[in-house]
Amino acid sequence: MKAEGHPVLNNVCFLDVSSGRRFLTKSTMKSARKETIDGVEYNVVLRDVTMDSHPAYTGEKRIVDTAGRVEKFTSKFRRARKAA
Repeated sequence: MKAEGHPVLNNVCFLDVSSGRRFLTKSTMKSARKETIDGVEYNVVLRDVTMDSHPAYTGEKRIVDTAGRVEKFTSKFRRARKAA
């Protein structure tokens, strides 16, 4: 097999910014931010949502205010209709 045809695997630390948990793995991703953990250098990739913080995995319920969105849409539609 050709050596140049395969991607290079790097040590990567995915960091969940909301929970602070780290996932150490290998990936083709690179990052400008590096961190040494247990004597091994890792590329640090920041993630907003992972399985530790996603509501589907944590069971946390989130309420979305849809009434405000609907009212905003109808008022915009009324203004556009009056202008025409």
